[in-house]
Order: sequence, then structure tokens, then C-alpha cells
Amino acid sequence: MNTLALTVTGMTCMGCVNSVKNLVGALPGVSAVRVDLGSGRVEVDHDPGQSDFATIRRAIEDGGYGVTA
Repeated sequence: MNTLALTVTGMTCMGCVNSVKNLVGALPGVSAVRVDLGSGRVEVDHDPGQSDFATIRRAIEDGGYGVTA
């Protein structure tokens, strides 16, 4: 299990936090998603063999948010 730390832009409320958690949490191999709205920091515990950085980033961006590593 790896932990990936990202900065997600475009989150403005707890609804956005829940949306990002749901988008990423639905991916295979993701066991936990922690989101800090104030900093935009998102930490994802995942199995890189099932969901890698590109997959996680795409899921967030497809939800309408931006991602920086």
C-alpha cells in the first residue's frame, strides 16, 4: 500500500470534499482518502498495481477539479 499526496484545486465546500472522496474512493485498490479543504491536500492510500497516479488524477479531473502533484 502506498500513500499518494496531491493538491486538488477547485474544492470550495464540504460537498466538494465528499465528491473527491467518492470519486477516488470508488477506484480499485484505494483503501482510504483524506481531504483537507483548507489546503486542498488530498492523501490517497492505494495499491499502485490497481490504481496509479494517472488513474487517480484522471478520476479527480473528470469530476471537474484540478490536480497538482
